[in-house]
Amino acid sequence: MSVAFLIARRELRGGLRGFRIFLACLALGVAAIAAVGSVRVSIQEGLAREGATILGGDAEMSFTYRFATEAERAWMEANAITISETVDFRSMAVVDGQNGPERGLTQVRGVDELYPLYGEVVLSPDIPITDALAIHQGVPGGVMQQVLADRLGLSPGDMFRLGTQEFRLTALLEVEPDGAAGGFALGPRTLVSLDGLATSGLLEPGTLYDSQYRLRLPDMVNLQSLEENALSRFRDTGLRWRDSRNGAPGIQEFVDRIGAFLVLVGLAGLAVGGIGVSSAIRAYLDGKIATIATLKTLGAESRTIFAAYFLQIGLLTALGIMIGLTLGAVAPLALSPLIEAQLPIPAAFGLYPAPLAEAALYGLLTALIFTLWPLARTEQVRAAALYRDATGPARSWPRPVFLALTVALVTLLVGLAAWLSGIPALALYTAAAILASLLLLSLSALGVRALSRRLSRAHIVRGRTALRLALGSVGGPGSEATSVVLSLGLGLTVLAAVGQIDSNLRSAIEQDLPEVAPSYFFVDIQNDQLPDFLDRVNNDPQVSRVDTAPMLRGIITRINGVPAQQVAADHWVLQGDRGVTYLTTAPPADQVVAGEWWPDDYAGPPLVAFAAEEAAEIGLTLGDEITVNILGRDITARIAALREVDFSNAGIGFILTMSQNALAGAPHTHIATVYAEEAAEAQILRDVAAAAPNITAIRMRDALQRVADALSGIAAATSYGAAATLLTGFVVLIGAAAAGERGRVFEAAVLKTVGASRGRILTSFALRSAFLGAAAGIVAILAGAIGAWAVMIFVMDASFRFEPVSATAIVVGGALATLLAGLAFALRPLAARPARVLRARE
Repeated sequence: MSVAFLIARRELRGGLRGFRIFLACLALGVAAIAAVGSVRVSIQEGLAREGATILGGDAEMSFTYRFATEAERAWMEANAITISETVDFRSMAVVDGQNGPERGLTQVRGVDELYPLYGEVVLSPDIPITDALAIHQGVPGGVMQQVLADRLGLSPGDMFRLGTQEFRLTALLEVEPDGAAGGFALGPRTLVSLDGLATSGLLEPGTLYDSQYRLRLPDMVNLQSLEENALSRFRDTGLRWRDSRNGAPGIQEFVDRIGAFLVLVGLAGLAVGGIGVSSAIRAYLDGKIATIATLKTLGAESRTIFAAYFLQIGLLTALGIMIGLTLGAVAPLALSPLIEAQLPIPAAFGLYPAPLAEAALYGLLTALIFTLWPLARTEQVRAAALYRDATGPARSWPRPVFLALTVALVTLLVGLAAWLSGIPALALYTAAAILASLLLLSLSALGVRALSRRLSRAHIVRGRTALRLALGSVGGPGSEATSVVLSLGLGLTVLAAVGQIDSNLRSAIEQDLPEVAPSYFFVDIQNDQLPDFLDRVNNDPQVSRVDTAPMLRGIITRINGVPAQQVAADHWVLQGDRGVTYLTTAPPADQVVAGEWWPDDYAGPPLVAFAAEEAAEIGLTLGDEITVNILGRDITARIAALREVDFSNAGIGFILTMSQNALAGAPHTHIATVYAEEAAEAQILRDVAAAAPNITAIRMRDALQRVADALSGIAAATSYGAAATLLTGFVVLIGAAAAGERGRVFEAAVLKTVGASRGRILTSFALRSAFLGAAAGIVAILAGAIGAWAVMIFVMDASFRFEPVSATAIVVGGALATLLAGLAFALRPLAARPARVLRARE
């Protein structure tokens, strides 16, 4: 090892020439993963540090359809220093305009005088929230977000209505400290006082609202013990508990998932970089043929030469990883103001060792995987063969030990990705997709070379010298086809997959759903309001369909007597409250996939029909018993039927459908969907709101637009990851072009000698580059479309439709990228003098 280290040290005296592409590829891949990981940890730290502010208290107890009972309130007062009561629901803000009432959907929060316990509400103009919501001259105040005020044409001092209550807009809401805890909302926020809501008619029995009690707790209180105590006392009352340890679980889960996904996209970038690493090492070793041959002639053993170059590459790997870690750590800090401006929650940006260590580990394993193969070749090739091979080492398989070690390293890298990402299934699928893409691209590169060789001899290209030269070069020995198709193709594959997924999601939201989705969801229709509502919409000739259903909400607390969280803790059906309904008549027979529906006059023990797909996911079968807490009352029902529920058409769908006798006497409202022509929507809304101000209308086009906006953010994030992968691929492409420059110099010299003009030689080089880029793009479209199809069908549970526009852009972009890279390294070969080049070869 001492001799190997001495050789490595002397070799490195020549500088980094030949390793710049190596360093760039490794640094870019590590930097992307380190930056994503650092941003994710920064958000997690921000959530942890500001958990109480995000939640609005050290802990929160919430209930659906009701306020806390005396016993629940007494427990809070016994354990908390301060209690703040709020209520949250959807409603319509109404303004009397010049052309009649104008309405806008809003998420209303009624607050008490103690709100907020933590943080500060920021208003414009800057006044205290208690003053903004106070009652002046019999009219309570209210504040709302700018987007809603603009939509309704309101300015501070103007009047608006919620239900039957008039409010005066006193200020615009700029910062709601606990706004992120509420998760996704269909409308902008309006804040009013609980006293102001008392006479609005919006909090009637059966109306859908959530009451929340934020608790300021003594210092050093054990939140885990307090949660267990609360749930043991009130588990069966429909209580939901949250505390500052995870103030915004939905956001935290989203950040973890999107962060892990982007790390996996970053691994695809590292795979592209690994190809560049392998190509750079091959090119470097090709230039060291004489040195290696001389060392072997002087008695150096193969393992000594292997160790010498392994040490060199090891030191350069450490340098590349350090550069990548520096970029990955500094970039989030430098861009933190821009990132924070896009986040609804605080982020604590800083230097965090965990994501940097993860990125370094990924980079080290990738470098090992892609350097062993070319290094192994130097160990097994003899000196005489090296002297004979003027163009590079012999192409041969390394010893089995190196193949086994490569497989072991790939397995370790995939296993670490599965473990560290937190979503092992997605990590394994991603790894399989990357390996499959590399295999497909490798086979495609061989196919391109074979096809080019055959076409170069075809009769059709005779007389077209530039084209024939280009095809012969792509198919001949020393071709750049493999490195170009692999490096650029994998980057384009990731970009193609992201583009196809994004376009399919947008198509599903913007084109498919509006054709079949209802115009409006109407909620909170009281029992005595339902006949008039149905009379209005059913007698409208522009209304094609109206569906209604009783609407309650409940929490599944037990399954077969066991707490539901112990049976299927992570399933979405058990996270929060779910819609519950009943039917007065049996549904169509084709909707019941298992079991039997009860008679219309059934009066026995409670029965329930469960959504078939969700029941299978949880593990429920016919005869199982589930306990649902509705309005603080436990209802235990036996599963008598499994029902097919289609949520894809945006209509009414319930996981739980109970027998009518199980819900007898429970206060409830109705939900309705109205399918109407767009021209009739505004008048329907005006008529319904005028007759029943408490009814809330949710316009589906607006709701779908908010979903589309949310998906745009996800698509942008994944596109950035794909762009980083593509940038790495372009660097590898430049490396391949640079590595082939010496061969093109000799080729140009020979062509000039036999009479070829510079223009014809340049055209040949350009055609060669364009062919390889187009080939990489076409293969990338195929691989990306397969990946996008798998994601849409198996992950998104949606249909897939090939989108040709982005596909065309991929092919054109690939061809253009290789063309530019090829032309950039064509100037020196064109300028070289044939005599000087040919004499040097002698």
